[in-house]
Amino acid sequence: MPYYYYPYFDWTYLVIVLPCIFLSLFASWRVNSTFKKYSQQMSARHITGAEAAMRVLRANGVQGVRIERIAGNLTDHYDPKTNVIRLSEGVYNNTSTAAIGVASHEAGHAVQYAVGYAPIKLRAAIIPITNIGSRLAMPLILIGLLLGFLGNVSYLFVDVGIACFALSLVFQLVTLPVEFNASRRAISTIDQAGLLTEEEQQGAKKTLRAAAMTYVAATAVSLAQLLRLVLLFGGRRRND
Repeated sequence: MPYYYYPYFDWTYLVIVLPCIFLSLFASWRVNSTFKKYSQQMSARHITGAEAAMRVLRANGVQGVRIERIAGNLTDHYDPKTNVIRLSEGVYNNTSTAAIGVASHEAGHAVQYAVGYAPIKLRAAIIPITNIGSRLAMPLILIGLLLGFLGNVSYLFVDVGIACFALSLVFQLVTLPVEFNASRRAISTIDQAGLLTEEEQQGAKKTLRAAAMTYVAATAVSLAQLLRLVLLFGGRRRND
């Protein structure tokens, strides 16, 4: 009987997945603590997050984007379907360097859509596929295991399930350049438009770097989970 049927010891989870989960938890703590720290550093020009987002849009020649307030903490995002930048309560009216950095980053996403930035168009195109794949992955693998007595048929279910799960990794990999590019656009415009002094820019940069690490960590988790599935079930033909 192959080792992966023993539920009381799963070395793949301990060695491969768990460290990445700890990295993800650290990244989440880091972005919250960094945002909290630089939320206390107010900009000399007293520009709010909403004003900063509007200035980034204007500096890049982007029009027609609405900016709205949304409830929650760090729930900021750009909705391309409605062409709306939604800023959280701690960002919308806040004049801190952290708020300006976050708001400018979301405006950077709006600029990406306006200029036809290829990675963000690709990400938008694959979202429906990746959502379906992520929902089907584990049920298909489970069906394959339950139908193990059917030989090649069960292998097919497992293989398709792993392939569906791999779509989530593809999404994460496409997301990385999108997020990094939005931050670069934000910082570049903040500098060129003089929204923050050179010293204040460090607060915005550190906030955005901490946020970027959450996407790196999410990619690492997806990669680790995919590798675990391949190790556990990818070699079933050899073990059966």
